Amino acid sequence: MKYQFINEHKTRFSILSMCRLLDVARAGYYAWLHKPLSARAIEDMRLLSLIRASYAASAGVYGSPRVFQDLREVGESCGVHRVAKIMRRHQIKAIRGYKTPRAIAGRPSIIAPNHLKREFTVAHPDQVWVTDITYLRTCQGWLYLAVVVDLYSRKVVGWSMKPSLAKEIVLDALLMAVWRRRPKQRVLVHSDQGSQYGSDAWQRFCKTHNLQPSMSRRGNCWDNAVAESFFSSLKKERIKKRIYKTRDIARSDVFDYIEMFYNQTRRC
Repeated sequence: MKYQFINEHKTRFSILSMCRLLDVARAGYYAWLHKPLSARAIEDMRLLSLIRASYAASAGVYGSPRVFQDLREVGESCGVHRVAKIMRRHQIKAIRGYKTPRAIAGRPSIIAPNHLKREFTVAHPDQVWVTDITYLRTCQGWLYLAVVVDLYSRKVVGWSMKPSLAKEIVLDALLMAVWRRRPKQRVLVHSDQGSQYGSDAWQRFCKTHNLQPSMSRRGNCWDNAVAESFFSSLKKERIKKRIYKTRDIARSDVFDYIEMFYNQTRRC
């Protein structure tokens, strides 16, 4: 009993000395001892699990603003700065994009003028569509992707994937858009000056389906910035410089990105 009393006395004395050294109240030390994490720290840990779930659901695409929107949607009342701070602390970062290409002014098209003139904000659906082509690497060779994007909703309303750059790839994408949307008024369809968009078949298709062609200046990617932006999102959020084993695997992955993620759940 004697030694137990001495040990307890030494422990109390050392605690008292430590509290004086750290300039904290002894009651505060005992409170920390029994509950080392503050209420805010515990709440941050709970929010962290929700943040990780939102981040994982976006395949690493979402940064703090979009994660914050997901949390608000499920009823959380935290602030966007708190979400950003938690993500920074745990090194949760959105995937970064590529460098912005340098704008190059070029000649207007002699086939169709630039009716769009970078007016990318429209008031109604199916008022303006933009279209473009990109390529994907596979071990079987290139796979080309053509898309048609509605400027109002920024959704992909038509797409086509083929192993060649024949004009059918853009015609099939535009046909899907017409079949899906069935526009009742004339739609402005903006593209670059690629040979597929300058073909006679493209011009006749547009005339038959009440579509008005519009073309960017040569070599100026900014004139078709929305289509370029979609391809940038696709490549940084899903493809990530991957070389697919087969074209079928690439088709399946791009289909999943467009129809299941980009058009359905992705935040703009």
